[in-house]
Amino acid sequence: MSKHGNVALSHTETGALRDIERYILHYQGTLIGYLERLLKDRLKAEDLAQETFIRLFRQLQRERIPENVPAWLYQVATNLCRDYWRSAGYKREIRMLQALPDQKDKQARVVDIFVRRETRTEMLTLIERLPKAQQLIIKLRFYHDMRLKEIAETLNCPIGTVKSRLFHALRFLREQIEDIGE
Repeated sequence: MSKHGNVALSHTETGALRDIERYILHYQGTLIGYLERLLKDRLKAEDLAQETFIRLFRQLQRERIPENVPAWLYQVATNLCRDYWRSAGYKREIRMLQALPDQKDKQARVVDIFVRRETRTEMLTLIERLPKAQQLIIKLRFYHDMRLKEIAETLNCPIGTVKSRLFHALRFLREQIEDIGE
């Protein structure tokens, strides 16, 4: 039997519906969270998560069950993001957003409530300065607690590449944080 996370699979056509339902219940929230962090758009994240599960359902119907379903889900979701980023629709959305004037809320804030949010925002801003490949590894490792082997399977690259990208990303982030502190 192949590795499928915590969800057992059946191999019948009617079982595909039960199996996909279990996978959706088990992984939908984390997959949408992952996609939302990549896309910064909740609705688009939900759309791509739905497309990811549709593709899994098709695999289950053909009884071509992925070796490691969670890694397969993240790999498909990541590839759907890449496809979206290359699309004309995405490029049009970016041009429209860049044309909007900056609107800053000048209303006073309670410091205690927003210190954590500000730190998180600063960290996310630093992560956004990394190359896309390093961003993905940081988000998979630290936001989704994936092991390096799982990240390598998800991104379809050697584990050495994952380690190298993670090392360089962490070094860059550490240097940037030290520069901010000075």
